[in-house]
This record gives sequence, C-alpha cells and structure tokens, in this order.
Amino acid sequence: MRISHLLALGIVACASFLRAQPSEGKKITREEFEKSLKYQTGKVELSGGMASLNLGPEFRFLAAADARRVLEDAWGNPPDESVLGMLFPANLSPLADGGWGVIVTYDTDGFVKDDEADKINYSEMLADMKKDTVGANEERKKAGYGTVELIGWATPPHYDKNAKKLYWAKELKFEGGSENTLNYNIRALGRRGVLVLNAVAGKSQLAAVEKEMPKLLPMLAFNEGHRYSDFIPGTDSVAAYGIGALVAGKIALKVGLFKWLIALLFASKKLIVIAALGGGAAIKGLLGLRKKDERIVAEITPPPADAPSA
Repeated sequence: MRISHLLALGIVACASFLRAQPSEGKKITREEFEKSLKYQTGKVELSGGMASLNLGPEFRFLAAADARRVLEDAWGNPPDESVLGMLFPANLSPLADGGWGVIVTYDTDGFVKDDEADKINYSEMLADMKKDTVGANEERKKAGYGTVELIGWATPPHYDKNAKKLYWAKELKFEGGSENTLNYNIRALGRRGVLVLNAVAGKSQLAAVEKEMPKLLPMLAFNEGHRYSDFIPGTDSVAAYGIGALVAGKIALKVGLFKWLIALLFASKKLIVIAALGGGAAIKGLLGLRKKDERIVAEITPPPADAPSA
C-alpha cells in the first residue's frame, strides 16, 4: 500500500552550482538549468488523465521529468517515481533564495469516506501528533538524524465537503535549524484515491505560502469518471482510512512503519532535505539520505538535446 509522503523543498546555495556531464565534459550553470525547464501554464492535464489543473497567472507547472530534476538534482532529494509534477509561483525561480514549490502525487488507496469529517476534534489530534513526534525522535537519533518538534497548526485543518477538498498546514522545528519549517498540505478526494499536494517552506516564507496555496483549491479538479461522485459502491475499492488519517498519518501505524521519519540536512546555511512520511517507498528514500552535517553539492544534469517537450 502506498501512503502519502512528504519530500522537502530546499535550495542549495552553492556558488558553482554545476556538474560535469560525463559523456561531454560540459558544465551547466544555474541559468542554463533554469532555461532548460519546460514550464506549462493554463490548463494542464496530469499524467494518467485522472485530473487537471486550471492554473491562474500565479502558478506554473513542471511535468514529472523536470519536476524530478528540480527535486533530485537541484534540491538534493532522493529519487521518487511517484511525482506527477510540481507547481511553482510564476514570479519566482525554484533556484532562487526563498524559492518554494508544491509536489503533486496521487495515492491509489481507494475511495476515502468522509462521513467522519464533522466529528473530528483537531485539537485533540494535534496533541496526539505532538506526542507521536516526540516518541519518534529516539528512532531518528539512533539513525543519526536530528530531532523534530511539531509546534502546531500553522493553518488548522479544514474540509470542504462540497468540493471534497481538505487542507491544513503544520509548523515544524528541526534540531539545529535557524528557522521553523512550514508544511502545507492539500488533499482532493476522488473516486479511486486522493490527489496529494504538499508544499514545504521556511517560516520566513509562511506569509507567501499561506497567501498563494489556497488559490490552488479551485484550480484542481478530477476529470469525468474519476470524480468522487463517480464512485460505484460494491465495485470500486474503499480506502482503509478516513479523513482524519489523511491529516494525522495514522495509516502508517497500521503497516508497522515509523510515523514521523524526517531527516535534516544543511548546506550553506540552507535547509536542504526533510524526508519521508509514510510507507515503504518513503523509507527506502530515507535510507539513501546523507546524515546531518554533511555538505551537499548540487549536481545538475542537462537534458538531452533531443528531449521532447513536456
């Protein structure tokens, strides 16, 4: 079972910001890397055809291949084939200081029932989540990673029952970090699963993220045949969890996995990687991370000259 997971967003403040391409011995600059990215605007169809984004002028989109180049080559995250793409503010480069973005993935766990939505006490849930985060710190320390503290809701969870969309934001504090981190989440419920949008930014970017992220809610829609209302009882599969688990991550406990596995890396005083929350693929990604205090140098691989447009 695949579970929603979190990849951190960060920028490597590295003066050279280039890599020799083995086959050609060439190097690529920040500017060349940025120019090689194929942004999409307006209406964007997500891979698989289950949903689309009707982007306003505030955002632009990178399809999976370019999104992974930003995540893995420029920002130093471990590989993740589940990424469908990324959204970025139209007026801000992902390579700039203060750059941030939104990772788009899709969980195929089935139809998530929302009948419990009105009964959830998010204050009690937050208290439980804080305890669980503290408890998981021992495992993080044993693995050689810094501790993390869940400060609280930056934006309390809100579920729009008509639109079938859920959003919330958590404020996190990482050991050794100069500023707290914001994790903003959007979930759109569909017939066979959940569309997942995750944004992570430094606390200094909180105002910008809080202002821009809600604008994505009306831009996101499942296509006909994949909508929540298209669910066929007795035919389509139903998820083993509900709305509350999407926020709290309780499903991780059901499969015997760590609930809050988040790693910390620093380079040039910039937060580089906060890793995985969730299932087996996320754990595998975490094992590939360097431990804290190791310097990361961005490795940039230019696309082939004949690479097709996204």
